[in-house]
Amino acid sequence: MMDLTDREWVKHAITHPMEGFEDMRWKKAGSMKISCVIILLWFVASIFEKRLYGFQFHATSDKMFNVVPFIVQTVILFLTWVVGNWSICTLLDGEGRVKNIFIYSAYALIPYVASLYIEVFLSHFLIRDESVFIEAVSVIGLLWSVVLVFSAIKSVHQYSFLKTIFAIMLTIVAMLIMLFLLVLLLSLFQQVYVFIYSIYTELAYRFKV
Repeated sequence: MMDLTDREWVKHAITHPMEGFEDMRWKKAGSMKISCVIILLWFVASIFEKRLYGFQFHATSDKMFNVVPFIVQTVILFLTWVVGNWSICTLLDGEGRVKNIFIYSAYALIPYVASLYIEVFLSHFLIRDESVFIEAVSVIGLLWSVVLVFSAIKSVHQYSFLKTIFAIMLTIVAMLIMLFLLVLLLSLFQQVYVFIYSIYTELAYRFKV
């Protein structure tokens, strides 16, 4: 089996959806640094898509920029996927470790992330009637990443076709549960913060008086 550099393994994984991740598994390949860079690029791409898209396609909002929603839509969502998949597949006798799931899933996102940058670029040169090209890039990038994610999960856990589908469906359910609990937790922290802050302001006012 081939001996490739970290960058060559990235290319091999995304251009060979059926056997790329299987080869990575047997060679214990994959870079955590590259995976983190991919997630960072996804985060940046999500900002570009909302703030730098061509005005003829998307009207950019003039409201104050808030980075938190972009972190939730990318970094938090990805980490939820990794933790959810690991927890579910541990119960289903999956062989993948958290690190492997993180790396393989990040590599699988490359076509989708690349499509976001291409869409933003094309949006400044195409007219509205040519939006079909942007839509084609979006669909191709998304479908390519979906295929890669399926192959990544199948390879990292050594599942059959049907068991992989079942594991992905359960992972999505686990993600929804975790995100729901996270929203409740944040809401609770917010209420505690408001309560403590109101007490502080009241005491500060009393002392001044």
